[in-house]
Amino acid sequence: MASADNIYPEFKRMLPRSSREEQLGQRGHVFWLYGLSGSGKSTLAIALERQLHQQGLHCQLLDGDNIRSGLNADLGFSDEDRKENIRRIAEVAKLFAHAGVVTLTAFICPKKELRSMAREIIGKDDFTDVYVKASYETCQARDPKGLYQKVNAGQVKHFTGKDSGFEEPASPDVLIDTETLSLEASINQLLPLVLTKVKES
Repeated sequence: MASADNIYPEFKRMLPRSSREEQLGQRGHVFWLYGLSGSGKSTLAIALERQLHQQGLHCQLLDGDNIRSGLNADLGFSDEDRKENIRRIAEVAKLFAHAGVVTLTAFICPKKELRSMAREIIGKDDFTDVYVKASYETCQARDPKGLYQKVNAGQVKHFTGKDSGFEEPASPDVLIDTETLSLEASINQLLPLVLTKVKES
């Protein structure tokens, strides 16, 4: 591992964030969607990304399964690995935000300390947490990836909501209840807030 004594960051000499945002005509921001597997995080993020793209905004979607198949393919699901997973993706999301890109993430992110860490890394002014809420029973009934069936068969360990806990947020920036809201209604609730934060005035 490289010694910190031999690292010389070049941030001050790089093109400033303001220049990138001015060129794009938007503000970089991270919208951190989280919730149980099957709650609708990815579905909502994908639909939101398309809506923003149609309005001419530059977006990047960072999805949990995609990241774990590439950047974080070396990580498992222990508490330590979950923390490193979130740390890495928060650093990546921060880079996108500083490039002026509207960044959407979709991760389970089950612990409050993980979400606090992500907010601290990214910066509170660039971070909006979006809790995509659905009960374990509802997510199990949906089971879009067949994961809950595998869990019930004992084929998946450390599964969030069963073997590994999920800590609900006390006061998220945004709460989208997908048990009561359709995808269209969820988008209608979230999109205006996103546009307020990212569109140049």
